Amino acid sequence: MSEGTGRTIALVGATGDLGGRILSALARRGVEVRALVRAATPPARQDALRAAGATPLAVDFGDLDALTRALGGAECVVSALNGLEPTMIRLQGQVLDAAVAAGVPRFIPSDFSLDFTRTRPGDNRNMDLRRAFMARVDAAPIRATSILNGAFADLLTGEAPIVLHKLRRVLYWGDADQAFDFTTKDDVADYTATAALDREAPRFLRIAGDVVSPRDLAALMTRLDHQSWKPLRAGGLVRLSALIRIVRTLSPKSDAPFPAWQGMQYVRDMSSGRGKLMALDNDRYGKTDWTRAEAVLGSAR
Repeated sequence: MSEGTGRTIALVGATGDLGGRILSALARRGVEVRALVRAATPPARQDALRAAGATPLAVDFGDLDALTRALGGAECVVSALNGLEPTMIRLQGQVLDAAVAAGVPRFIPSDFSLDFTRTRPGDNRNMDLRRAFMARVDAAPIRATSILNGAFADLLTGEAPIVLHKLRRVLYWGDADQAFDFTTKDDVADYTATAALDREAPRFLRIAGDVVSPRDLAALMTRLDHQSWKPLRAGGLVRLSALIRIVRTLSPKSDAPFPAWQGMQYVRDMSSGRGKLMALDNDRYGKTDWTRAEAVLGSAR
């Protein structure tokens, strides 16, 4: 019998990248997944969710009664929403309120990040949004679990200028020996699916598929490339902060959750060590097949 047979999890954000992976991980466990989507979601996207193993429920998120009915009977709500204040605070807050009204016992907010509980307010817009929602969920009569995973390992394969193939350098700010946490989206999704079924899951779960420094990455790339790689220091954290201010001032207003300056804020929190996950819960569910940085970088070659 599958571990999730007869159990129901509600998932919000299933049409997104991480949400779709969480859906697949839940479906593999035999869980009944209710994928809540906006009322205007095209039928083709709902059909794709159905094919992936979910029951799509189109609902008006502004209608508390309708949203409450959609969540009734679920044992946990998993949020994989992604966006700015209208999504991360208002929309996710509507889901939280409906979960409480429906008597859902557990809620997993869309945190999935470095350890924002240790970062400084004002340093990182997206971490500030998570901090604000944390206060709201902690005030609600529901058991919450936040999953913190450092940076998605996609950063290593081109989404951020860290591994510079043409120069055979690993770019860093500050200290070349500062350890970074990286986790693939598939590993995050797999762990989240198990946590959603864990009625005793704690308030925070911290995971990392690998922990490596810029110096470690240079040595790793030397092994993979069979040519010498070295760390390349771009400057100190003061210089990085000044650059962030300049880029943000010159950037046009956008609703994108990750403009260039936001990614730079994330790198600053990693490089300063403030967002470092200090204790990991990788072993809580017996998962051993974590994807290491070498596998991520090797597969991208």
